[in-house]
Amino acid sequence: MLRLFSYFRSSAAYRVRIALNLKRLPYATVPIHLLRDGGENNRPEYLARNPLGLVPTLETENAVLIQSLPIIEYLEELHPDPPLLPAAAADRAWVRALAQTIASEIHPLNNLRVLDYLMDTLKLDAQGKLDWYHHWIHQGLMGVEKLLQSGPRPGGACCYGEQPTLADCCLIPQVYNARRFQCALEEFPRVVEIAEHCNGLPAFVQAAPENQPDAE
Repeated sequence: MLRLFSYFRSSAAYRVRIALNLKRLPYATVPIHLLRDGGENNRPEYLARNPLGLVPTLETENAVLIQSLPIIEYLEELHPDPPLLPAAAADRAWVRALAQTIASEIHPLNNLRVLDYLMDTLKLDAQGKLDWYHHWIHQGLMGVEKLLQSGPRPGGACCYGEQPTLADCCLIPQVYNARRFQCALEEFPRVVEIAEHCNGLPAFVQAAPENQPDAE
């Protein structure tokens, strides 16, 4: 069985949980607490699996995989049904671009390491950290909203048409984090509409942070 090393609030791990559920692939969750005792991700036994000390890590029978998007692409290649990428090459590129906008442009500026650095090293107070978070979420989701409104299949229930894709695997965790940090989302009606739809689907419900074995 697949083993997913995960932290319940990690949006990167959340993406992979969604993809595994959409693919209907059974897996065992191995909780890795990112805060307790200096972070279980920094222990030697975990670093032996993932030298970057990040989650998620997916352990298969033949490989140990890191980074959420390559993991999801791996699952797509081995288990193409249901597909998480469109058939047309240009549309696949668009879905990947939307996913990368979230995973590469928005998420890195707001992950735990960055927020800790802002407070511990740069000495921002809690409000300063929140202002930083809100600014980059707003900038990023504004771009996502524009992409959703002008994409190859605008107006569908999901980012691309009616079925979830790689883009939805990335969008829903980012919206969860935005709401957790009380970001205003009124300017992003398509983002909100898609999130509300996806959050009603079983694969997304099962992947939600509050439904994980290590939820606090």
